[in-house]
Amino acid sequence: QVQLVESGGGLVQAGDSLRLSCVVSGGVFRYYTMGWFRQAPGKEREFVAATVWSGARTIYADSVKGRFIISRDNDQNTVYLQMNSLKPEDTAVYYCAADYQSNIRLDVAQSYDAWGQGTQVTVSS
Repeated sequence: QVQLVESGGGLVQAGDSLRLSCVVSGGVFRYYTMGWFRQAPGKEREFVAATVWSGARTIYADSVKGRFIISRDNDQNTVYLQMNSLKPEDTAVYYCAADYQSNIRLDVAQSYDAWGQGTQVTVSS
């Protein structure tokens, strides 16, 4: 059974940076498309970023483009989300997700087969 464990969340001030990590176990990480999503209180879960198995293709939500960077280390079974220039509106629980089937749509939750438990990111103004 594939398990995903996120870490790296916390409370920061606007303009600060954080790096989230997601370690995947129990599967063949190097073949998975990996994504990051987030959910703020009272809002639906939304797409943040995704990377295909090789890292050769990455996509971002418009709201984070130019500030966040997704990367992966297939030897460490880990995907990262480097978050720079954080804003209060980035406050949310952040989830990583694994797509076993290389779906075409990387930006929809329905493409993903396994999810982590989430890590809280809070950005104060």
